[in-house]
Amino acid sequence: MGDDLVLTRNNVSVRGSEGRALVFAHGFGCDQHMWKDVARKFEADFQVVLFDHVGAGHSDLSAYDSAKYSTLNGYASDLVEIGDALDLRNAVVIGHSVSAMIGALASIKGPDLFSEIVMVGPSPRYIDDDDYVGGFSNTQIEELISFLDENHLGWSAAMAPQIMGNDDRPELGERLTKSFCATDPDIAREFARVTFYGDNRKDLPDVTARTLILQCQQDIIAPEVVGQYVHAKLPNSEYRLLRATGHCPNLSAPDEVTNAIRDFLRYSN
Repeated sequence: MGDDLVLTRNNVSVRGSEGRALVFAHGFGCDQHMWKDVARKFEADFQVVLFDHVGAGHSDLSAYDSAKYSTLNGYASDLVEIGDALDLRNAVVIGHSVSAMIGALASIKGPDLFSEIVMVGPSPRYIDDDDYVGGFSNTQIEELISFLDENHLGWSAAMAPQIMGNDDRPELGERLTKSFCATDPDIAREFARVTFYGDNRKDLPDVTARTLILQCQQDIIAPEVVGQYVHAKLPNSEYRLLRATGHCPNLSAPDEVTNAIRDFLRYSN
């Protein structure tokens, strides 16, 4: 696929300086605007790359293929293609939620493209499994997916405030609800299955990129024990527990996220 087609497919936006590239990847039910409060703070010193996963935001919906995107590898391949199209080297991929794993897979596929990763609220598997604690039982995930299948708008309105986890700031929950409601329902259902039924635990030891894990308190989607698990399995990682609560600190605590990323990048090679 040609570079222009790749950039159009994923609605890629490039801003900032000619410095090192930071590639911001959004989570389920969101688009690149979920990163704007953080990304803009880096434009003076870095090349800032924002994009929409296929099926989200202003991406090319006609490019969506159920077979390709039946695993996170399809999204990771897109991220590698974006890096190639922009001729990136030694870039940093900053992934929120499911995009933390997408970024990890992309770094495995293109180690020269992405040499560092920032994972915000990562989870390699959401379902509990033997002695692994993912935060959800299989029944709970089945109920969540069933609710989404039956009533996309109702699911969005009910789940977004819980995921945001800042009851004292209802406007944040409303912002996330609007984002969820704006996604294509059919694609959202498939992406939800890929996200919540996926298992990327075996991929973690293959990630050689230096990695920062940003963990929030009181995160119902990716609890602290999951972030600690990811840290233990990544050979070159550091773990930072934020003061922020909920699953979306890029919305609720952008300054804290920005400072944590800057601290991490300050010690880059």
